Amino acid sequence: MRHGKKINHLGRKSAHRNSMLANMACSLIEHKRINTTVAKAKALKQFVEPLVTKSKEDTTHNRRIVFSKLRQKEAVSELFRDVAAKVGDRPGGYTRIIKLGNRAGDNADMALIELVDYNEVYNAGDKKKKSTRRAGRKKATTTAAPEVKNEAPAKETKANDEEE
Repeated sequence: MRHGKKINHLGRKSAHRNSMLANMACSLIEHKRINTTVAKAKALKQFVEPLVTKSKEDTTHNRRIVFSKLRQKEAVSELFRDVAAKVGDRPGGYTRIIKLGNRAGDNADMALIELVDYNEVYNAGDKKKKSTRRAGRKKATTTAAPEVKNEAPAKETKANDEEE
């Protein structure tokens, strides 16, 4: 039985698995999204989310902890500079896994893993819909009322002129 054994070994020894996850995390930080298998994406999510949480507080100790996991200076500096500024107010859930289907060669389940705050398609669509709906309703009610008032007195004056 595998009670309490949470880590997915991915068919690799621990040194190979740690190196692979470090390289994938550096690629994710650099490119903001990568294509991989579903199992590797889930393992990468567990690996990279605590590192992003550490990057929200820029201290020397946190930089050293993240560098010991990632082992690439450029990735660490980009994580603390760019990514931490984008996810500063988010309380967790920094990555998103989107399943893509099966790979042609070996029929493996493929997935796209991306940083949530860097996807403009999802983030921009929600904000536009909310703002346009509110503005449209207010403008329609205020413009309709004055037009009706202006037309009514004009008709009455024409009727008065015809009677005289």
